[in-house]
Amino acid sequence: MGKLLILGEFWAFLKERKKWWLAPIIIMLLLLGILIFFSQGSAVAPFIYTLF
Repeated sequence: MGKLLILGEFWAFLKERKKWWLAPIIIMLLLLGILIFFSQGSAVAPFIYTLF
């Protein structure tokens, strides 16, 4: 429940402050974090390291 509250507050911040340029940055960071989380211990991990 706490995570949804944080997302709601972040959305309200973006709407109120007109900081829409932050949304793509946050989305990319979340996708990168999800990719790293799910790739640990899998066969995909060596291929991800070549991206960086």
